[in-house]
Amino acid sequence: MIIAVASNQGRIADHFGYAQEFILFQIEDKNLVSQNNIANPGHKPGFLPVYLADLNVKVIISAGMGASAVNLFNQRNIEVITGVSGQSEMVVQDYLLGKLKPTGNICHQHDQADDSDESA
Repeated sequence: MIIAVASNQGRIADHFGYAQEFILFQIEDKNLVSQNNIANPGHKPGFLPVYLADLNVKVIISAGMGASAVNLFNQRNIEVITGVSGQSEMVVQDYLLGKLKPTGNICHQHDQADDSDESA
């Protein structure tokens, strides 16, 4: 399984679409086996959910994300976890141990400003 974390300098990014990078954590048998940092290819409507799905991501973690992006990830059977903060690797470890406490923070700014902004 691959978990993607929207990150800025190793910490959970406040807003998914504007993260500096995505850290892809490869998980096998609930153990972290590798990680790969990829630069955010850009905040374009509807692009990031498709891009990360093509990388076989099964879980995405961020502090905040627009409702349209959440829906696009869900349509691709990708679990979305929002309302999280802290060091990216520690958050993934907490997720694997069942200790992660997300708040479900949805960024409504983009949904109200532009309903077509699906990568929020």
